[in-house]
Amino acid sequence: MRAGVVVTAHPGVEDLAVRAEELGLHSFWVNDSPMVHGDPFVALGLCAKATSRIRLGVGVTSPALRSAPAAASGLASLNALAPGRISCGVGTGNTARRTLGMRPATAAAMESFTAALQDLCAGRSIEYREGDRARDVRFLHAGAHVNTDDPIEFVVAALTGPKAAAVAGRRGTGLISFGLLDPAAWRALHDARRHAAHGAPREPASYVVTALHVLEEDEDPHGDAARDATGHLVLSLLTFAADTAADAAAFAERLGPEEREAVRRLLDRRGTTATAPDRHTKLYPGYLGRIAPEDRDLILPSLMNTLALVGTRDDLRARIATLERAGVDELLIQPVIDPPAEMARLADLLT
Repeated sequence: MRAGVVVTAHPGVEDLAVRAEELGLHSFWVNDSPMVHGDPFVALGLCAKATSRIRLGVGVTSPALRSAPAAASGLASLNALAPGRISCGVGTGNTARRTLGMRPATAAAMESFTAALQDLCAGRSIEYREGDRARDVRFLHAGAHVNTDDPIEFVVAALTGPKAAAVAGRRGTGLISFGLLDPAAWRALHDARRHAAHGAPREPASYVVTALHVLEEDEDPHGDAARDATGHLVLSLLTFAADTAADAAAFAERLGPEEREAVRRLLDRRGTTATAPDRHTKLYPGYLGRIAPEDRDLILPSLMNTLALVGTRDDLRARIATLERAGVDELLIQPVIDPPAEMARLADLLT
């Protein structure tokens, strides 16, 4: 299985990209959540100039964040800096929109956006629409300015539902999912993509984003070190559950009693409620960053085991092999404690 890393945009991110390339990792992705992290296109421009081999990805952008012409211009500009090394994840903007207090885009909007990006980045025209006004648009400054010759890889963000996987099938894209380590769920996603693709000869790549903690001898798998290494993913799920707890068919209702209690404690601890209109300002500060020691009790073992890879080297290699058999092509980790060391452990684990 291939290996890669997902990070947030920040000064010095290009140094991490260089280190990832030195370690032999296949890809380097940067989040796109404007009100939480820095800009991925700025960060990846620096990474493109500092590296020569590793793939560089936006993970993930959304039609609710950027217009198709603006996003395509950023991608094609990166492709001019790193020809043939650019990947773009496309999603409904769940996190990026919720950090604004807004709803994500629909699957239909995501599909239209993906199609527009694919066409524009390949030098083709699209119909661009604002309200009742529509015009055909294409790059007017190709050549030295943007690269529409070398292909850009597109992947669709999917959780466990078939809608996003069907979009991937119809558009011929890969899949990327966050914290989805259930082999049966991956098989279901692949089946949905194949069904929508109507027997396309080539199946694009599948990526899973997770956190990794390799246990030392006799180390507690649910101790402080393991909770600190995986807590950002667990808190991201609890935050989503808290933010949507008042919705019809709320995600929190699919959790067990212990997890629902953790959601309640998180809301209380952040000083907000599931119906407060400004709850996004209380729930998302520090999102996907290092957790505070006082929040370790929220990092439940059940969620650690579901969302992250924690175990001995042998345990982890067996679990990764199971994911590979289920169709996952690349394991992406999102490190927060010591990214260079965590990347090195990932590279060592998969060699």
